[in-house]
Amino acid sequence: MALPRTLIEPRLIYLEPGVRAFPRGAEVLARFPDAEQVEVASHWKIPELGDPALAEDWLRVKREILVLGVKKGLAMRPNGRSADFIAPSTSNGCAMACAYCYVGRRKGYANPISVFVNIDEITRAIGRHAARLGPKPEPNSIDPRDWVYDLGENGDLSVDALLSDNVRDLVAAFRTIPGAKGSFATKYVNRDLLGYDPQGRTRIRFSLMPETIARVVDVRTSAMSERIAAINDFVAAGYEVHVNFSPVIVHEHWEAEWKALFAELDAALSPAARAQLKCEVIFLTHNEALHDLNLRWHPRAEEWLWRPDLQEQKWSQSGMRNLRYKAGWKRQWLDRFLSWLGEAMPYCEVRYAF
Repeated sequence: MALPRTLIEPRLIYLEPGVRAFPRGAEVLARFPDAEQVEVASHWKIPELGDPALAEDWLRVKREILVLGVKKGLAMRPNGRSADFIAPSTSNGCAMACAYCYVGRRKGYANPISVFVNIDEITRAIGRHAARLGPKPEPNSIDPRDWVYDLGENGDLSVDALLSDNVRDLVAAFRTIPGAKGSFATKYVNRDLLGYDPQGRTRIRFSLMPETIARVVDVRTSAMSERIAAINDFVAAGYEVHVNFSPVIVHEHWEAEWKALFAELDAALSPAARAQLKCEVIFLTHNEALHDLNLRWHPRAEEWLWRPDLQEQKWSQSGMRNLRYKAGWKRQWLDRFLSWLGEAMPYCEVRYAF
């Protein structure tokens, strides 16, 4: 599905009562003066977004509705995979509509973007946490020197940057926090970020998968060729750039498609990009509730995602009952995937794979 000319154009803004008192809140509201404003008690509890009828109007909700709130919890959560810690979110939800995304199960139907306006409190909390930690005692698979904070657990910061300066402020903050680095995954190429001057203190992880599948399941995202073409430019602009091969979706022709993607990526990378490239490999995790929801707005995606013949139920760390590829087969498929990657791109270190 092609990226629309206007990814997000808010016509209705739900906002918590305290939003207008924050400079960032006033800035965002000023960007969209024609949007209707509706006050709500909590950005998490908006009854209108819980209307099941919205499943039939998924993409319009993502394009036309914006939520503004104040982030209450400012604690850092240990991670150990993509990052050492999960930082407090500066947003929740996304204007894109990837069919496998777990975030859409958390806050009503479609889960439009919520922007949190207390950005200064969030960046100060990260700085205090990093100061308490002090220098990283030893290298790990996440980073050899710095504590890494994931900044975009529940959204895509490249898209958030279309709405506010929160992302610019985060990148600026990490230039000044000793021993700490920010990190976020993205499926959208926002070239405005090239001017943010990260000075090597922010890591961007471009998510990649074969275009054949992406055209169906990566709805409203940048084309795979555009993401690959952006890597060299982001490295030149001072970002550390990794890639996420995610999600890996097993099907009858997956070997040829992934080998073609590796070849395209290898051919595109500059020497500077190759020298710093690392990756994550994440096989698909699905969910029965998400399957039922997808059948209402994008059933074609379920032809790729819903494979009971290949999947089994497993409880996640967060207590959700998910569907993952059967353990015995997944181990074989993962080993096979890593061998294809190693043959095509031996310089690309795999930070973790599951």
